[in-house]
Amino acid sequence: MRQLVILLLIGTFFLNCKEKQEPVEVKPEAPFVWEGANVYFLLTDRFNNGDTSNDVNFDRTKETAILRGFKGGDLKGITQKINEGYFTNLGINAIWMTPIVEQIHGSTDEGTGVTYGFHGYWAKDWTAIDPNYGTKQELHELVEAAHNKGIRILLDAVINHTGPITEKDPVWPEGWVRTAPTCQHNSYESTITCTLVDNLPDVKTESDEAVELPPQLVEKWKEEGRYEQEVAELDAFFERTGYPRAPRFYIIKWLTDYIIEFGVDGYRCDTVKHTEEYVWQEFKTECDHAFAEYKKANPEKVLDDNDFYLVGEVYNYGISGGKYFDFGDKKVNYFDDRFTSQINFEFKWNAKQMPVQDMFDKYNTALQSDLKGFGVLNYLSSHDDHDPFDANREKPFETANKLLLAPGTSQVYYGDESARVLHVEGANGDAHLRSLMNWEDLESNQAILEHWQKLGQFRKNHPAVGAGEHKTLSSQPFVFSRSFSKGDYHDKVVMGLDLPKGQKEIDVSGTFENGQKLHDTYSNQDLKVKNGKVLIDSAFNIVLLEQ
Repeated sequence: MRQLVILLLIGTFFLNCKEKQEPVEVKPEAPFVWEGANVYFLLTDRFNNGDTSNDVNFDRTKETAILRGFKGGDLKGITQKINEGYFTNLGINAIWMTPIVEQIHGSTDEGTGVTYGFHGYWAKDWTAIDPNYGTKQELHELVEAAHNKGIRILLDAVINHTGPITEKDPVWPEGWVRTAPTCQHNSYESTITCTLVDNLPDVKTESDEAVELPPQLVEKWKEEGRYEQEVAELDAFFERTGYPRAPRFYIIKWLTDYIIEFGVDGYRCDTVKHTEEYVWQEFKTECDHAFAEYKKANPEKVLDDNDFYLVGEVYNYGISGGKYFDFGDKKVNYFDDRFTSQINFEFKWNAKQMPVQDMFDKYNTALQSDLKGFGVLNYLSSHDDHDPFDANREKPFETANKLLLAPGTSQVYYGDESARVLHVEGANGDAHLRSLMNWEDLESNQAILEHWQKLGQFRKNHPAVGAGEHKTLSSQPFVFSRSFSKGDYHDKVVMGLDLPKGQKEIDVSGTFENGQKLHDTYSNQDLKVKNGKVLIDSAFNIVLLEQ
């Protein structure tokens, strides 16, 4: 009896202690929003070689100019880094890969030396994955691995052109492509109804005339034993849609098959302004249909209720243009009923020429007004921008601050986070931008990598950073807030740049309440708001405050 009383007293004591504990606030999981995503862009062939057995195919064995041939990167190598947590640690929640469709088998020599289609933009067969990149099974595995970690996958869509003509790759029939004139880029017509460069046949995307399959595809598919299947699928597509059997609709069908079969989440669309704008409206319609079909067939694999993501490469589009791109003689809106977002070619110039406070204000104004409901994809280095923000990687910390904390979607180019220098001795043109990922430099550039990781994870965890409303709280030092709401989810953060190292006082009044507990993720400190301020003592000149 005495033992029972003691046990009851002990139980009551622990119950009272439990009742007196402060309730633990459970943070709701942050929704994924494309407007604030952190996208990692990589050249499939240059990122990571996961399977050396597929490095040479189709007798692509000529000696090439520097960085103009296949180097071994593949789908398996990307999956390897997904599973290792490399992208998760960087705060990446979407990966964009260069095109993975089968490339021309031959090489060109157009003034830059012998070149193969390592970059993926010289399609030979849209229905096949180039064996240099891997297999369909490996693409399934990549998408599944990414989705398991909450990472979306963007493929790259080319509708404007086929690959160049070579001794192994004959020109497509006249009803499919034009081989002249070359674009002059001084008007709407001279940008669209022309070849982008010499020997890059331009698909007749304006045509509604029915065409037969190119004989080289018919022969190829018959040799591979899949001609009847491909024709049957095409018949079903044209019967369902009622589209004429015109060149663009074949390609749209082939590209949207990757959505239905693999469940990819979006497309980055190449050479958008070189193709009639209505083509992208048609492409969006079929992408949306394919995404809905995938979700219906795979309910257990659906990540969220986001629409299919389409981001366009309208070369030289800038956020200052709002929804319009100006050809000089015509302005075109590529957003409404076409694209979710556009690549923002202006960002690097703003980053070079404007104080960061002015730049963030400018972007907030545009994204909260003219572009509300849409987005821009900001970048500071890329695969074909010959004047990157910091080619020699002298400002990797500043690059991260401006890119990852700016309003809009961020595009990290492979090697931004590891200070991969964008100049290669002896290389020519865009080859400078397309060197192999510098995995060997990660250890020596650890401080740079950790900075990109901290900012990237903060962005990923807080949709407010990219998609929220920006407000400057203090100009000197520069302290600002972002706030975002979606349904019942509300997100508020305060960030500061170029702060004094050591002890610093941050005014958070108007954003956080007195007594509220905050956390500075950059220095990993817990804080409390007193008199509208938080006091931080850290060795860093940056703060990232969250609830």
